[in-house]
Amino acid sequence: MDNSNNMSYQAGEAKGQAQEKGNQMMEKASNAAQSAKESMHEVGQQAQAKAQGAVDAVKNATGINK
Repeated sequence: MDNSNNMSYQAGEAKGQAQEKGNQMMEKASNAAQSAKESMHEVGQQAQAKAQGAVDAVKNATGINK
């Protein structure tokens, strides 16, 4: 293989490696975003449950629930 072909081959290899690294980084970012979304959903559900508990406590204390 002459020098020109060797340089072209190496450039192609580097491009492929860079693309793969980019794909891996995008996948990690996507996974992190999904994890954050799931965590926020859980936090929202917990807050909603606490608020409902507070409403129920007020209803019980005032006799509205009876």
